[in-house]
Amino acid sequence: MWNALRSHRPRFTRQLVVGHYIIDLACRSVRLGVELDGGHHALQVEADEARSRYLAAQGWRVLRFWNNDVLEHVEGVVEVILAAVAQAATRPRPLSFREGS
Repeated sequence: MWNALRSHRPRFTRQLVVGHYIIDLACRSVRLGVELDGGHHALQVEADEARSRYLAAQGWRVLRFWNNDVLEHVEGVVEVILAAVAQAATRPRPLSFREGS
């Protein structure tokens, strides 16, 4: 997955720390996190939901993919991720409280 995304712009990074979580892959400029979930995540649904809520509260959108989907359909997964980046990049961002003062 990293090889498929690392040359795209805006840039992606691996293993980004946000609070007390680590996002597998992240596009900082549009605050998009990509989580690649192995089978053990089926047993920790509540923890993953709490993680996604925390990241959303920090302004991140999180996309989750099962490892087997990535291994079997990497092109389709990359397409979904890049579409989310393109969509996020075209949304206007609210001004910070200091801008425009």
